[in-house]
Amino acid sequence: MSEIRNVAIIAHVDHGKTTLVDKIIYACQEFREGTESDELILDNNDLERERGITILSKNVSVTYNGVKINIIDTPGHSDFGGEVERVLKMADGVLLLVDAFEGPMPQTRFVLGKALDLGLKPIVVVNKVDKENCRPDEVHEQVFDLMFNLDATEDQLDFQTIYGSSKNGWMSTDWKEPTDNVLPLLDEIIKTIPAAPVKEGVPKLQIVSLDYSSFVGRIAIGRLYQGTLKEGMQIGLCKKDGSVKKMRIKELHTFEGLARKRVEEVHSGDLCAIIGLDGFDIGDTVTDPENPEPLPRISIDEPTMSMLFTINNSPFFGKEGKFVTSRHLRDRLMKETEKNLALRVESTDSEDKFLVYGRGILHLSVLIETMRREGYELQVGQPQVLYKEIDGVRCEPIEHMVIDVPDDVSGKAIELVTQRKGELLVMEPRGDVQHLEFEIPARGIIGLRNNMMTATAGEAVMNHRYKEYAPFKGHIPERNKGSLISMEEGASTAFAINRLQDRGVFFVEPGDVIYKGQVIGQHSRDNDLDVNINKGKQLTNMRKSGSDDAVRIAPKINFSLEEAMEFIQKDEYLEVTPKSIRMRKIYLDENERKRMSK
Repeated sequence: MSEIRNVAIIAHVDHGKTTLVDKIIYACQEFREGTESDELILDNNDLERERGITILSKNVSVTYNGVKINIIDTPGHSDFGGEVERVLKMADGVLLLVDAFEGPMPQTRFVLGKALDLGLKPIVVVNKVDKENCRPDEVHEQVFDLMFNLDATEDQLDFQTIYGSSKNGWMSTDWKEPTDNVLPLLDEIIKTIPAAPVKEGVPKLQIVSLDYSSFVGRIAIGRLYQGTLKEGMQIGLCKKDGSVKKMRIKELHTFEGLARKRVEEVHSGDLCAIIGLDGFDIGDTVTDPENPEPLPRISIDEPTMSMLFTINNSPFFGKEGKFVTSRHLRDRLMKETEKNLALRVESTDSEDKFLVYGRGILHLSVLIETMRREGYELQVGQPQVLYKEIDGVRCEPIEHMVIDVPDDVSGKAIELVTQRKGELLVMEPRGDVQHLEFEIPARGIIGLRNNMMTATAGEAVMNHRYKEYAPFKGHIPERNKGSLISMEEGASTAFAINRLQDRGVFFVEPGDVIYKGQVIGQHSRDNDLDVNINKGKQLTNMRKSGSDDAVRIAPKINFSLEEAMEFIQKDEYLEVTPKSIRMRKIYLDENERKRMSK
């Protein structure tokens, strides 16, 4: 039986983690000659490829010099903390990947803190040393300071550092001396990361992830900490309530390359997938049915934000989606909670409305985007932060935010954040940009990105992570412009939009079909305004001087899903279908809106 190394990769979004895994797979020749594969092999989800981020953790296994290395790819964003937390339980060490220019970022700090608390041994990989303005030595110092601040042990602080470029496929112990492969990193993993311990005794495996197959159903994935599991063996499944269910293992699979390989038995220290278990939850322990020894359950960070999900009841209901009823919506949300640990779903007093709790805007928007691609139609309300009473004091979630902006617009960035109760902690020049760090209430971040990009001409790079609950910071000014609302249903006309351009900016263009009560633009003033953009030109045979000039219409504003979620007000819904994202008033009729506002 070969030795095993279980290694998790930690990195900030877009620091090259998935690219590095690609190069390791190629270096160990896990692809047969003649087969081809795209880059970013692990980001096989469409959303992950489009956004360039890792959302779901995955496992891949390579064999190097007779040692099996299980590589666990972790999400880089703290909104997916539920994913990070549990996959780190499978690892004995971590590769901390940092950009040679940007250095350790807020999300890196979040995941690294979790890894150090679990006592994992780190190897630091300073990536992208071929970039201009890179500063590998400074970044190395920053990583040491970060680990020290996170209360790393002396053994963890005595870390090895490897430098290289994932994109160009090389790693070296000295960044000034490039090599032609990534083997120095693999040598360091075998040397530094402890081998997975072999423990005899009662089997103990904690289910930390799951997969689904339409042939065999749900598949439990975890690491075997102790003992041996065999195909056909009877096991006990320890549940959250302390009960033990007797079951039998139908099939056992270990990870090999990018695929899974069926085996007859699995020994302690290895990662495996079990087929044949019914009714299991993440955190359950697979053990001996007669002498059960459950492992401590995984604790997950609490949600900090909630949104109301409801069925689509707009006039365009059912035109674009396949799944439109409350039963479809309920079943899909409940299915999501099985594998998305940081998500909570609660029923409300209405059959077709559900409160969904998540870790942030990105966490919730990924769920909504996934659902719309699967053919669901739904509506969501404005995101709300969750408050807590701590020692009789009303507290709210506070985020640590980092903004890198060009020097000449840093004043605008600071002004925008401080207006939203942000507190400037650090301001230092880094090359030609200013590095700003703030503490800001989570509700202050909702809608901030749009304003920040406008004020800095799209130059700002913003990142944030949850820090703690702190006393309520007071009122934060919300969107100070009203909405333009459609008075009629039908196709919009260039003639009508042109006449109303001085009233605000539009989110629709001539020919778009709209309905009564739909939010079609932003008013130039602070009140809502009902307008008719379906009105056509009066067709008479009389002509007036100047009335037939060419119509010049400003381009419509296109919102991404997250921008639309941050834009809507308390009395508005976001209608999401497979083909469209529309904003609308909750009460479509103008008289009904006025009555409810009273």
